[in-house]
Amino acid sequence: MFSREESKAMRKEFWISFGKSFPRKWILYNTKIKDFSFKFDFDTKKALVTLDIEDSNLENRIKYYEKLESLKSVLIENYLPDVIYNDSFFLENGKEISRIYVLKEGVSIHNKNTWQETMVFLNDTMDKFEEFYLDFEDFIKS
Repeated sequence: MFSREESKAMRKEFWISFGKSFPRKWILYNTKIKDFSFKFDFDTKKALVTLDIEDSNLENRIKYYEKLESLKSVLIENYLPDVIYNDSFFLENGKEISRIYVLKEGVSIHNKNTWQETMVFLNDTMDKFEEFYLDFEDFIKS
């Protein structure tokens, strides 16, 4: 068990190490679509790369989700075979979003022995998400 400060220090160390191990600017840090973003997450049980559609306008959220859902077979067959679609996902703060993500279980930010495989997972998954998005960006934005 780690104290809050120790956990925070380990998280900081991981993300600094990740940035040094895989130094690049993520193209999709900002998609130029309001409330439509790619994110990384790594906690004590899992790692995730997500595409979150957080638009508070439900019609917009549904529109983008349905466009991505229409590309689901392409995304699975050509980019990310383990992708998970969730049209209604609740964040810790209670906000409802739509989320498309790839999950890696059995890793922990508190276990440095899992850091390298997590870094590779995050990097490879984001590369594939970026490739997919760039290939279909015009369709998604239309």
